[in-house]
Amino acid sequence: MSEYRERKTGEVKTQGEWRAVFKNMSLPKVWDSGVCDALNIDPVLASPSATTTAYQTSVRDGVEQNSNGDWVEKYVAKDMFASDDDGTKAEKEAAYQATLDVNTAERHRTTRNKLLADSDWTQVNDSPLSNDNKTSWATYRQELRDMSDLDAWPNISDDDWPVAP
Repeated sequence: MSEYRERKTGEVKTQGEWRAVFKNMSLPKVWDSGVCDALNIDPVLASPSATTTAYQTSVRDGVEQNSNGDWVEKYVAKDMFASDDDGTKAEKEAAYQATLDVNTAERHRTTRNKLLADSDWTQVNDSPLSNDNKTSWATYRQELRDMSDLDAWPNISDDDWPVAP
C-alpha cells in the first residue's frame, strides 16, 4: 500500500486516501514525481523493521527523513513487557520464555516420537537388517530418547539431532 506525506503538514495518507482528498482532480494510476509535486506530497518508502531482542517487537512509529532526503517508514523496538501491579518486567519475561520453552519441547518431542515410530521396524525380530545395522539403529534410537537430557534442551539446533544410519 503506497503512502504519501503532505509537505506542509506532515500528514501521511495512502494513495487512496489522497485520491479522496483530491476527488475532483483526475489523477493517473501511477504517480510519478510530477504528480507528487502537483499534489505537494512525497512518497513514503518502505524501510526495514527495527532490530529487536527476544522480548521486544518492532513497531511502526511514523515516518522520518533518511540521509538521502527521502521519507521512509520509521520503526522502533518496543519492549513486550513492563513492570506493573501484575509483576515485574523480569518476571513476565521469564514466564513468557517458560511458555516458549514448553511449546518448543512439545514440538521436539512430537518430532522425536515420529522418528522413533518410523524406525520401529528396525528392531523387530524379523527385520531384514544385519545385526550390525540393527545395532546402529538401536544406537540412533537411544540418541533420540536422550535428546531431552542435552544442556540446550529444548532450544536445540538442527545439528543436535542424531542422524539416522
